[in-house]
Amino acid sequence: MFTPLTGRAVLVTGGTKGIGKGIAGVFAGAGANVVVVGRDPATGEPAAAELAGGEGEVAFVRADVREAADCERMAAETVERFGGIDVLCANAGVFPDVRLEDMTESDIDEIFATNVKGSMLSVKACLPALERSGRGRVILTSSITGPITGYPGWSHYGATKAAQLGFLRTAAIELAPKGITINAVLPGNIVTEGLAELGPEYRQKMEESIPQRRLGTVQDIGHAALFFATDEASYITGQAIVIDGGQVLPESLAALEAQ
Repeated sequence: MFTPLTGRAVLVTGGTKGIGKGIAGVFAGAGANVVVVGRDPATGEPAAAELAGGEGEVAFVRADVREAADCERMAAETVERFGGIDVLCANAGVFPDVRLEDMTESDIDEIFATNVKGSMLSVKACLPALERSGRGRVILTSSITGPITGYPGWSHYGATKAAQLGFLRTAAIELAPKGITINAVLPGNIVTEGLAELGPEYRQKMEESIPQRRLGTVQDIGHAALFFATDEASYITGQAIVIDGGQVLPESLAALEAQ
């Protein structure tokens, strides 16, 4: 039995939809007070209302993680509302599809600004509150794409997700004396609004490439993040856990067909 997270303050960037919303929902269900961060109040306010109703409170804060001032403000508003920050889930990310030959400088700058710079600015802004917590936790949402696998059209996305893990390892060393751990979740193919846009054929092919023959849920990622936030995970830092139903294990589709 893990120590309850009831009443702890959790900030989830990119928490208004997809994996971020799933992470926020798991923490809210565990009794934590959760702030979901996004750029669009029209999406964020309904998301917070949908997640509310449990033991913990849920609130929306509008912020753009690409901007240092916004990151400082989202941290300050979380502290003001819930008295501190115990957990930061740096989840905000984008995954536009563009082949390398068609990629522009702007394409590269924009994805790195959100996925890498945004993660780093979010962590930096929350550091004072996380240190005051005495049990600060940071969970990054990376991906299997980049650190482990590749997929045409996502070379710039994969580069950002690998970069997050490079940041993670040194950050873990720097944050350890402050009593803060930092770890990462690496989702495989997860059922989200973004996945639906890729079409049913894409989903079918992905399911066929996964040993469990199914895609993951946003709750699967949320539960892994929740574990990293527990007191029982206090001696784990600088690590990354793959949540993919075994997708990265077969050396080819033939390995699955051989079953």
